[in-house]
Amino acid sequence: MLTKALITFLISMIPIIELRGAIPYGIAAGINPWLTFALSVVGNMLPIPFILLFIRKIFTWMKRYPKLAKIAEKFEARAAKKSGTVKKSETIGLCILVAIPLPGTGAWTGALVAALMNMRIKRALPTIFVGVLIAGLAVTLIMTLGIHALDFLLG
Repeated sequence: MLTKALITFLISMIPIIELRGAIPYGIAAGINPWLTFALSVVGNMLPIPFILLFIRKIFTWMKRYPKLAKIAEKFEARAAKKSGTVKKSETIGLCILVAIPLPGTGAWTGALVAALMNMRIKRALPTIFVGVLIAGLAVTLIMTLGIHALDFLLG
């Protein structure tokens, strides 16, 4: 059980997958849905302060090397594309971007957008956290209700 919990926690830290993949894994692995939710939220949030604080410096460093510059520019372009929603109403837009449980959204994307928009960490971090909670609740409820629906139908 401890190994499955650790795997759930680690999956939630992976960009793109985040808690949208960790919660289904944890629930399918037999971990209590609310423990899975908690592990996934904490794991998903762990890298976010570091992204907010250091991503611009990392991109500046990457741009000194041609192959890495392409990667940095790709991430910056992706963040710029996503920032349209956020620019209109900074915190609400950022929260929505993080909360929508679809590919290309999430805490990593939200942190990248916030950092490149020079949003202050004391404003961005709680906003991203609320978005992660909303996304985590949505995925947990969908998984739990889906399992109960299948049990009922196959029952």
